Amino acid sequence: MAAVLVACAGVGMVQAQTRDTPTNPFAADPAAVAAGREVFEGTCSACHGPGASGGRAPALNTGRFTRGGEDFELFTTIQDGVPGAEMPSFKFISPQETWKVVSYLRSLSGGGAAPSSGPVPVASAEAVQRGEAVFFGKGQCSTCHEVNGRGLHLASDLSGAGSSDAKALRTGVLHAFPPRRGGPAARNVDVVKADGSRVGGLVRSEDSFSLHLLQASGELMMLDRAKLTSITNRPGNGYPADVAQRLRAEEVDDLIAYLSRQKGRDVAGALAPQGPAVLPAQRLLKASAEPHNWPTYWGDYTGKHFSELTEVDAGNVGTLQAKWAAQLPGQSPLQATPIVVDGIMYVSGPPGDVYAFDARTGLQIWKYSRKQDVTNPYQINPTNRGIAVLDGRVFMGTLDNLLIALDARSGRPLWERRIADTLFGYTMTGAPLALPGKIIVGVGAGEYAIRGFLEAYDPATGKRLWRFEPIPGPGEKGNETWGGESWKTGGGGTWLTGSYDPELKQLYWAIGNPAPSFNPHIRKGDNLYTNSVVALDPETGKLKWHYQFTPNDSHDWDSVQDLVLTDRVVNGQMRKVMLHADRNGFFYMLDRTNGRFLSGAAFVHQNWNDGFDAKGRPKVRPESVATPDGVPIYPAVGATNFQAPSYDEKAGVFYLAFQDAEGFAGYGPAEVEKGKLYTAPRRLPAPPASRAPIQGVRALDVATGKALWSFPLTRNSLAAGVLATRGGVIFASSAEGSFLALDTKSGSPLWRFKTGGGISGSPISYAVDGRQYVAVSAGNIVYSFALPGDVK
Repeated sequence: MAAVLVACAGVGMVQAQTRDTPTNPFAADPAAVAAGREVFEGTCSACHGPGASGGRAPALNTGRFTRGGEDFELFTTIQDGVPGAEMPSFKFISPQETWKVVSYLRSLSGGGAAPSSGPVPVASAEAVQRGEAVFFGKGQCSTCHEVNGRGLHLASDLSGAGSSDAKALRTGVLHAFPPRRGGPAARNVDVVKADGSRVGGLVRSEDSFSLHLLQASGELMMLDRAKLTSITNRPGNGYPADVAQRLRAEEVDDLIAYLSRQKGRDVAGALAPQGPAVLPAQRLLKASAEPHNWPTYWGDYTGKHFSELTEVDAGNVGTLQAKWAAQLPGQSPLQATPIVVDGIMYVSGPPGDVYAFDARTGLQIWKYSRKQDVTNPYQINPTNRGIAVLDGRVFMGTLDNLLIALDARSGRPLWERRIADTLFGYTMTGAPLALPGKIIVGVGAGEYAIRGFLEAYDPATGKRLWRFEPIPGPGEKGNETWGGESWKTGGGGTWLTGSYDPELKQLYWAIGNPAPSFNPHIRKGDNLYTNSVVALDPETGKLKWHYQFTPNDSHDWDSVQDLVLTDRVVNGQMRKVMLHADRNGFFYMLDRTNGRFLSGAAFVHQNWNDGFDAKGRPKVRPESVATPDGVPIYPAVGATNFQAPSYDEKAGVFYLAFQDAEGFAGYGPAEVEKGKLYTAPRRLPAPPASRAPIQGVRALDVATGKALWSFPLTRNSLAAGVLATRGGVIFASSAEGSFLALDTKSGSPLWRFKTGGGISGSPISYAVDGRQYVAVSAGNIVYSFALPGDVK
């Protein structure tokens, strides 16, 4: 059902009002507010809720608007709609009426003329208490509405109803809305399925092929219209018509008194999701038993990023077809890896946006949008790489360092916590990791004069449980590896999602580069624990062990790449190991119980390391260290990056995107300034490369680290990874927008699809009703592919 007003999905901001921009001719007219309210309730409340309190579309009574809050910006959005979103044009409303709607919206958040009906009289505490009892009792309001997480989400959230005027509150309580003047109406339907069974519910969303019904319990039923015999509207407009008969006049007054005290959703508290929990922790622990789902960033806790689904195989992948596509408009291309749980896809769009889609059809279920409160003028990497789902909550991070918990069924916020100040350079771009009883989040830090950190939060309350700082301070082990006071500004970002071993009770996280990048003279020493993997106690955040891949990194080879957990026979003994392809060009195998080095093999050409000592420390060639004049170096910007690799445990093959090219490592000075970049590259004319660059997808034999095959790409994305499947197919992406299927045994191309947009996200695979899908983001569109045939 179409969303109807201003704060719907959208991109960017309309340009600020200038002196030539039209002004609201009714801005000082109290009568215009009342007239605007009538237009709003008859046209817009179906999506934005009575009194603009929110419903299918966002609340508009807060004074915050996605596409700009100036009067003319509101006017333009109403008249023109939002291209690519569910906000249509409302040009059938006259300009005069539209200006009056703007006046009404202004009045709700304290701007513009006051409503002609006046504010709600100040109610006594006793009346408010009685009204609360009516709301959750005799009035049956909570069977459809919620207030601060109490009640169901079938209708609008009334947590901010108190910003409405007295007339709007009474109209809403009695559901005495004026005749609708266009736009969708709420409706209940009865449905007969092809098998003769009957269901009913409130229409949540629909198109010509799909129907989503909300049950009285809050459960969402996703139906295929082709499998329905009939859909019959129940009498009425979907709203209860007997409120005035069921409640006495004084009870209505008490209910209004209670709602008048609700001034906004209390995200500073800890609201609970409604209905049965979506993805309880025990299911995450046993994710391998649900190959039809993709419940975490890496697919499961082990980081394998591998699908056991077999319907799509090397023999039929050539017939793969795009089944649906969803636009997620924004200023930056998508980098997120979607999460799929029980037929619903949860995915972050541009920073601050989260969507829920029917994973079978792509029909949108809900959208949440959170505009940045503060933007660092020196902000980089404005993107988001994903979300986490646990116990009915969806967790997201924002560029200005808010950790937000949403209700997985409705997309409404449950709590939010500010974990750092973005004006110092901190930013959250990575997907949180959901563990039983904990949400783990990290921050970017390697490009600024700050220290990264990792934190754990209680998923139910948002309470911080512990903090780990990968750059140790004075008196802590490892601080001696930093010259002088360089540890204070040492970087060490923690922005990519880690892995977890529930049996060993160890949390593994990869740590980024030291700051300033490239200039090792400022920070003499090994610079622990940058360019390392750390194993932590998930209960306390205490360090258990570490391994450093590149001491005193002078090439920006941050080690923020996937940490794959598996069991393998090594030298005749079964070991619990960790696999890691590092940006420095080496493929590592470590004992994950204690961090002991087992092997390291170069998977691209390299000229910086003469091997490893008995403890696994690299023997760095002195001539490879960056200098003010610059030196040739292999690999260049990195042999791989944070693109997702994929590991086939049965075959013992590790697949990854790679780049084999020469760089030129030089450095200059770096100055510490709050919130500004703290990097020290020196741009020097590089001599001609001694070897032609090679890039693409490569398969490695885990036992030896040697390449089994390579598939070349003309443009290799720094973010787009690979996905191997049990069907013998590996899906790969390129920066040029090609989505590819390769044979896992030979690397031979089997299929390709030109998306039309650069691909910066890694593919996943999932199944709904027994049918396998493969999904990937390209540009600002999420695509989902399946074999030919009608959607089951």
